[in-house]
Amino acid sequence: MTDDPKMPPNRHDLGRVFNEVPELYDRVRPGYPDELFAELGAITGMDERSSVLEVGCGTGQATRSLAALGCSVTAVEPGAGMAALARQRIATFRNVEVETSPFEEWDDRGRRFDALVAASSWHWVDPSIGWQRAYDVLYPGGWMALLGNVVVRRPGEPEVYAETADLHERFCPGNPGWGHPPLEDEVRTTEEGWGLVDDPGGLFGPTIVRWYPTVQWLNGDGFADLLRSTSLYRRLDGDAREPLLDAIAERIRTRMGDRASRRYLSVLRVGRRAE
Repeated sequence: MTDDPKMPPNRHDLGRVFNEVPELYDRVRPGYPDELFAELGAITGMDERSSVLEVGCGTGQATRSLAALGCSVTAVEPGAGMAALARQRIATFRNVEVETSPFEEWDDRGRRFDALVAASSWHWVDPSIGWQRAYDVLYPGGWMALLGNVVVRRPGEPEVYAETADLHERFCPGNPGWGHPPLEDEVRTTEEGWGLVDDPGGLFGPTIVRWYPTVQWLNGDGFADLLRSTSLYRRLDGDAREPLLDAIAERIRTRMGDRASRRYLSVLRVGRRAE
């Protein structure tokens, strides 16, 4: 789920924020490129003998790719609606189990794993609990992997926020989350550490960081649905959110030819459990 890292997450609201729209979330949110999972497997040695814990699986987008590697996957998801949809989406896989619980309260029943993967979800985990739990549930030499999608822009290319900043201020003025996405080249310079989440200290070794550029092309209604699935917009009162999104969709239709891009850098950050 990288959702809106500029906004400090209210972790208690996670289930409500996304659990309201699991089908929409599954339909419009970007996944991760196959190359990312291939490199994850190559770095960690993950194969059919490996056991993986996925934290915050959402509707199972990354879960399906992890399962396709052949490893055994235990996926933990706090939202009951999201977890139910994930079970439907991965029903054909026999090597995946989805458990409904916040990671901080999850009963590991003494189980240990070769790798822990969190796809756009680790910023929702309480860092004062999460990093130590991650360390504890991994075998010695186990791997921690954070996956994310960072919204970016390229110079000179039409970008939706640039075309709709006036609408954002008209319908919801002063929101601290509004702003232009960072430039792609600026994001690529952040080649160290764990990104925008809190640092784990000495629990995990140096990170390996890989970037993968991806893009979604959407019409006005599709772009509005994409925004509707993100926490920044879901947190708005519906009386402000829906007129804003309708106006954005109309702006894309009339000013951008009803075709807009949403550029991302998918990122893989991997580090080994310290001994």
